[in-house]
Amino acid sequence: MSRQPPRPTEAELEILTVLWSRGPSTVRDVHETVGQRKPTQYSTVLKFMQIMAEKGLVRRNEKQRAHIYEAAQPREWTQQRLAGDLLQRAFGGSAKNLLMGALSSRKASKQELAELRKILNDYEKGAK
Repeated sequence: MSRQPPRPTEAELEILTVLWSRGPSTVRDVHETVGQRKPTQYSTVLKFMQIMAEKGLVRRNEKQRAHIYEAAQPREWTQQRLAGDLLQRAFGGSAKNLLMGALSSRKASKQELAELRKILNDYEKGAK
């Protein structure tokens, strides 16, 4: 029975986002991308990625001199897991309260609302 990786921290999620966008990358690649948004030390990114490998959040290919890291799980899997955890912890399992909380936190565009209606309609059709 394989153990699922733990929920990523905010800093780990930032690194995962880079890996999902860029694909397999070196620490230097990730450091450069993260550094464009906020000043970060190379050694800090390296340490985080080493810890993430130990946790099972990323896989490390050590065949080359510069190790290549990639996300262990796809973005959608991680987002679904985080959403499910948030749903339980903050909204008592209520999808309605989660959606209302999200919609009340900022104004949704007409396009986003139309997409949500379509998702809900498709979901309802599939649930029958």
